[in-house]
Amino acid sequence: MAPPLSPRPLPSILLISLIPIASWFVVRPLLDPVPPLPALWASVGFSIFAFVAALYLVPALGPTFVKANLKGKDLLKVYSDPIPESQGLVCASIYILLLILFIPFPFSTSIASLSGGGSKIEGLLGAASLHHELSVYLSSLLSLLIATVLGFLDDVFDIRWRHKLPIPLIASIPLLMVYYAEGGNTHVVVPIPLRPFLGLLVNLGPLYYLYMSLLSTFTTNSINILAGINGSEVSQALIIAISVIINDLLYMPWPFDFRIPMHLLGNQIEVEIGGTWQAGMAYGSSELVDRHLFSLYFMLPLVGVCLGFMYHNWYPARAFPGDTLCYVTGMAFSVVGIQAHFSKTLLLFFIPQIFNFLLSCPQLFGIVPCPRHRVPRFISDTNLLHPSKAVFDKRPPTRLAFLTLRIFATLGLTELTVDPTNGVVLEATNLTILNFLLLRLGPMNEKKLVQVLICTQIAGSVLAFTIRYGLAGLVYDGDRR
Repeated sequence: MAPPLSPRPLPSILLISLIPIASWFVVRPLLDPVPPLPALWASVGFSIFAFVAALYLVPALGPTFVKANLKGKDLLKVYSDPIPESQGLVCASIYILLLILFIPFPFSTSIASLSGGGSKIEGLLGAASLHHELSVYLSSLLSLLIATVLGFLDDVFDIRWRHKLPIPLIASIPLLMVYYAEGGNTHVVVPIPLRPFLGLLVNLGPLYYLYMSLLSTFTTNSINILAGINGSEVSQALIIAISVIINDLLYMPWPFDFRIPMHLLGNQIEVEIGGTWQAGMAYGSSELVDRHLFSLYFMLPLVGVCLGFMYHNWYPARAFPGDTLCYVTGMAFSVVGIQAHFSKTLLLFFIPQIFNFLLSCPQLFGIVPCPRHRVPRFISDTNLLHPSKAVFDKRPPTRLAFLTLRIFATLGLTELTVDPTNGVVLEATNLTILNFLLLRLGPMNEKKLVQVLICTQIAGSVLAFTIRYGLAGLVYDGDRR
């Protein structure tokens, strides 16, 4: 058996320098004078620990996975060296362990009393709600643990798509049960144009729980579907997590404040950020600050883990994430979107994934043939990727498939190969965003393609912020809490 690719070098100075910095952030909330938001300081420290742990443990444990036959061949390379798979299990273990070690900082009565002493900042909840928040936090951890187990089982047994789609529903059960037991809100604000008919609020009841379970299914599988090239899965998770963090920081009680002239985007109001007594964009709402702090506690370590793993998964990859990483990151996004009550904003950060899902629907639901791998086609002579194709070799396309492909081809979403004698579709480029990018931008190497994908994801986040804080005022009034 050929030896695996050698791991990327890790400078020891990085370990020596980052460990003291992370330790200082973790210890800082215990020192006088106690800083505002002390648990957030600790979360930053644990996030640095997550980065260092992923950076060093992934290459250290890679050979163990190869020996256990958890290895694979990179389909888009000329070499066939075995590469460790399911490394998302290492990342998930680091992530969940650090979230467990973090529990005393936001939920300990002693630390809560430190943060609530003398100079309490308006907009922060005290110790009265710690038990409620702890139950929510623990249910979120349980969902992440189940997602890790199910993701690893998917890696081991290679579950087919039609069977793996509902798997995240199982992981979301603890989340939904505790949400129900704690009397979670099931009311939604009605858009302005519909209020004459439905009123200001509508109670969805059981439909809201169905929506939350479908949200967890989407966030998990949408990242998994948009995969196939080095760095694609982890880069998606990283950019979405950073986008969520930026959104959370807008609601924090910063000691300074400034205004964003949103009227330039057509909004009638200006967005005010920061100010101790304004509590950022929370406008003094302790509940809003608490929700976004909860989100930060989950997103900051996730960014650390993803950054550490991305170093090894970047082109050419020395480690593959497997489905485990997709399950865990997707469930983490569902956790913060549901528990922090900004699921609509969260979905806006998934604009590229939504596009990819809608584009993939004809293949996912069997209208168009769906091969086992829909990754781009690699030409070894040129080291370039081309759009891969679905072939109608067993039977000609049905009328529905023909109509669907014709519409997609007219929109420039796919390219068809048609029999010139009878007009029957013989081939169609696979319906994924990666093949779409290659179709519109031309063949490119794998590294450039993942860079284009990252730029697409960043552009999607910019569009999401524009919609959320610039255009949402057209259908929702007030500060849209």
